[in-house]
Amino acid sequence: MLCAIDLGNTDIVVGLYRERELVRHWRLSTDRNRTADEFGIILHNLFSLAGIDLGELDAVCVASSVPPLTPAISEMCEQYLGLKPLVVGPGIKTGIVIKYDNPKEIGADRIADSIAAFELYGGPVVVVDFGTATAFDVISADGVYLGGALAPGITTSTEALFVRAAKLPRIDIGRPKSVIGKNTVASMQAGIVFGFAGQVDAIVRRIIAELGAPVRVVATGPFAELIAADSETIETVNPLLTLEGLRIVHERNL
Repeated sequence: MLCAIDLGNTDIVVGLYRERELVRHWRLSTDRNRTADEFGIILHNLFSLAGIDLGELDAVCVASSVPPLTPAISEMCEQYLGLKPLVVGPGIKTGIVIKYDNPKEIGADRIADSIAAFELYGGPVVVVDFGTATAFDVISADGVYLGGALAPGITTSTEALFVRAAKLPRIDIGRPKSVIGKNTVASMQAGIVFGFAGQVDAIVRRIIAELGAPVRVVATGPFAELIAADSETIETVNPLLTLEGLRIVHERNL
């Protein structure tokens, strides 16, 4: 059984695979102060509640966007799982060619997303990952990673409004009934949801114009379904695309 861990700035997503089947997954909040022991206890409790024995695991694959936490996760895997994790990074077989000025700058989650999108949906394909940042990744028809775009994420932008504007509250992010808000919360929701949908469509259309060819657009991340409902370009939603990418990376490095 494979344990895939997507270690993000906002959330940590853990998935368990039996061969190619995702049997369980969990989403945890990221705490940069957690130790290897704390991670070990959390995983032990999750697995126990799911009726899964830690001894069933035979591999761990990790994509980390939080370098300070990578050593703690690696130590946890070795101490509590008895396994040395495969950490996505330089030297790992990905199966895709990366055309980027400095490939080391690309987040491991973006690489995993791109691998999964091309494997599952073919190319050319654009991945839109709604995380701490909104990441756009472009993969060509022959599986070459061409680059992409980065913008502030939904929670990042919403929190900035709360912090910097004295009269604006911290809100739950949901779809408003109308783009014309009748109160502060509805107005903020309208700006966020419809604004991000418009951002996606504008950037994707520019990518299409630059490539000179139509693309398939796949959205992932916790807000993918919310934004996809009002986007004209998103065709497919796969909230756990990164985990699929980690599964594929593991297979390619056996």
